[in-house]
Formats: sequence, C-alpha cells, structure tokens
Amino acid sequence: MQLGALLPLGDIGGDPATVREYAQTAEAIGYGFVEAPDHVLGASEASAPEPGRTGAGLYHDPFVLFGYLAGCTNRLGFSTGVLILPQRQTVLVAKQAASLDVLCGGRFRLGIGVGWNEVEFTGLNENFHNRGRRSEEQVQVMQRLWAEPHVTFKGKWHTIEDAGINPRPASGKVPVWFGGHHERTLPRVAKLGDGWMPNAYPPDQSALDIFGQLRRLTEEAGRNPAKVGVEVWVSMGTGTEADWGKEARFWKAAGASHLCLTTTFNRRHHKRIPGHTMSDHLAALRRYHSAVADQL
Repeated sequence: MQLGALLPLGDIGGDPATVREYAQTAEAIGYGFVEAPDHVLGASEASAPEPGRTGAGLYHDPFVLFGYLAGCTNRLGFSTGVLILPQRQTVLVAKQAASLDVLCGGRFRLGIGVGWNEVEFTGLNENFHNRGRRSEEQVQVMQRLWAEPHVTFKGKWHTIEDAGINPRPASGKVPVWFGGHHERTLPRVAKLGDGWMPNAYPPDQSALDIFGQLRRLTEEAGRNPAKVGVEVWVSMGTGTEADWGKEARFWKAAGASHLCLTTTFNRRHHKRIPGHTMSDHLAALRRYHSAVADQL
C-alpha cells in the first residue's frame, strides 16, 4: 500500500513556505503522496445546504498548488481528493492535468467527484442537476484527449472536431480515480476508473462487501479488478498506534492500494487530531507513519 496525507490547509494556512514545509516533511518521513480537496466558491452560511457546510474554507486551486509543490519535491505524488469535475470545462481540465503530469514527471492522480454545493455550479455557469451523468462523458473525453493527438468526439454534452491537446502525458493517460458513494459511482469506476476513493466505510464487513461489489462490477465490465485501486481515508483522532496498525492491516488484507491520512476530517467514524498548528500536524504524520510502516 501507498500512504498519503490530506493537506490540512484550514489549520496551517496556504502560504508558499507553509505548503512547501508540509510537503517536503511528508516526503522525508516516507509518505508517498499528498492530497488536496477542491472548492472554487464557498457558500455563505445563509445559502449553505446544511448548517456549517459551506465549502468556504481555504482551498488552493489544485493544479496551481501541485505545480508549485512539484518543483519543491522529488518523489512525492499528488492527488486531488476530489476535483469537482462537472463544474469545469472538460477540455480545459484535460489540458491542466496533462500539463501537470508532464511537469511533475507522472506523479499525479486525478481524483474526481460530482460535488454537493449548487452555489458553485451556479457561479461557474454549469448545470448542477445533470452533473453525475455528464461526468461520465467528461472522463471519456479526457481519456481520448490524453491518448490521441487529434480527437473527433460527438456526445450529448461535448463536440470536438479533429483537435487535440499538447502536451499530452507521456504514458498516454492520467489516472482517474472516482470519489463518492452514490449508487452510480461503482459502475462508473468499474467502467472508466483507475481507482475509487471512498471515505464512508469503517474497517468492517460493510467495507468488505462494497469492495467485493466493485470487483464484481469491474469483471462484468470486462476489466481486471486488480488494475483498479482503492484509496481509503484513515484518521488518528482516537485510538493508539496499535489500533492504527491493526486498521492498516485490515485495509491491506481487504485489497486497499492506498491509505490517505486525514488529520482534520471529523465526520462519520473519522475524528480529527486535537492540535491545529503545523508542529501538531507534522508530529501526527511521524507518529502515524511509524505505526503503519510495516504495512507499506
């Protein structure tokens, strides 16, 4: 398994020295990647879909953030967790992802989701109500643009007439990982995805059941389930090193390919760490890595 960490920008801030220190320290400790969430617009409390859920915290544009961090690190991978794809122009995202892939030497995974904040879609002039269905076609368009120098595509939402992007990723693709837990998510992963990024399942039978469902759907789609990764979020706001090591062993045995440590997520079974400073978060990175290193 690979181990990564979700950037705690809401706690530590987002100035250049801060994000550089966090990424370089994570790399030095032995983390394989850092992950960044995404919001373009944040709602006010008055327009939030539920109290306290606004998307109004500090969120760097992931492509700009990772372009900067790529020049500050040597081996560290980068992942969006997740980029809200259907509120963006598809061809532009394909171009941005390809450029980042080239500049970071193939260290980028594009985690995508469909979002929940209608305020963002309105402000970006995109349709909130067809976002899931449209995202499937978006992935198909991007995969064609990464693989082929010139593309002709006519879909429900996209028309490309013998045109392409340059540069393209050296491998001919950028890995696309789907986030989310909607009933349509697993079929999309099975058909189109390089991986799935769930965070709703604790280390129990419910996770084993849903992982089995993904494997079955992937086989039915004519693809090898071993080629489709699974990234689960883990937290350390409760428990001990022994507990975290036990959980990592569970996920490895269940077939997870990636763990992403979140020190700030505080929903469902996840609990954030008590501290908020940079030193608190870096100490947590060291402590967690030490607890699970034998599973990596």
